[in-house]
Amino acid sequence: MPIAVHDLVIQPDQHTVYRGGEPIELSRTEFGLLSLLVGRPGQVLSRQDILSGLYGNQHAVSDRAVDVQIVGLRRKLGPAGKYIETVRGMGYRFKE
Repeated sequence: MPIAVHDLVIQPDQHTVYRGGEPIELSRTEFGLLSLLVGRPGQVLSRQDILSGLYGNQHAVSDRAVDVQIVGLRRKLGPAGKYIETVRGMGYRFKE
């Protein structure tokens, strides 16, 4: 079932994202990150929440790796990247 939010259409079953009808190529991690944020609109997710959501409790990734993924995801989303907000000292959220 496609998820439409703002000008994005996310198709989880096909692992695809479209902005304004144009496909956006995302890595597995970027797709998971976007899905996690969109699945909890308006809710602030800490870096640790994001890592647990992406990798479970067994991860050997620094929480700062989330920042790098967010930067890449925003860049790939172009103008729609503005919907991913940084909540200083807390984490990230997707604007409703």
